[in-house]
Amino acid sequence: MNDVHIIGIAGGSGSGKSRLVKNILKEVNDNSVQVIEIDSYYKNLAHLSFEEREKNNFDHPDSIDFDLLYEDLSKLKNNLTIHSPVYDYKTHTRNENETKKIENAKVIIMEGIFALHKQKIRDLLSIKIYVDTPSDIRLLRRIKRDMNDRGRTIEGIIEQYNKTVKPMFTKYVKPSRDYADLIVPFGGKNKVSIDTIVTNIKKTYI
Repeated sequence: MNDVHIIGIAGGSGSGKSRLVKNILKEVNDNSVQVIEIDSYYKNLAHLSFEEREKNNFDHPDSIDFDLLYEDLSKLKNNLTIHSPVYDYKTHTRNENETKKIENAKVIIMEGIFALHKQKIRDLLSIKIYVDTPSDIRLLRRIKRDMNDRGRTIEGIIEQYNKTVKPMFTKYVKPSRDYADLIVPFGGKNKVSIDTIVTNIKKTYI
């Protein structure tokens, strides 16, 4: 059996993690490299009213089902097929009728703000990457994304940013930078970093 390697990509909200992953996938161009988004592992809040769900702090590590994430990553390491959850950001619930099937992977790229937060998750990783982008750029990107993709108002986005996103980043996300093997400044358009990661994947893992 082939070894399955997991690459973890962390960084603040709006740092360019998703763009980095897209550019890596485009350059590698191999179906054996697949992606897991930690946001898919938000705990299902279907048992709460919508008003209660909206009050949840989605920028705190407790909002993530790390046990299920660890279980799925461990299965993938053992060449097993998994069905990753699909999360609906507008209703803050898991889509019970839909999952994302991941199989026959040689490399898993796992991205999310808490990719390097838990030691038991870090212990599964072959490469640990942190995307380091200035806070003003991250905020602008978050405003654009949340208005376009999640139907939110600019006032609501900025209020949430100041109340939870910024303090949680400082307390939980930024410290995980210390665990990274590779720091990527400014995110997904950093050509040198992308080339380094892609070359490593092609030479070492596939």
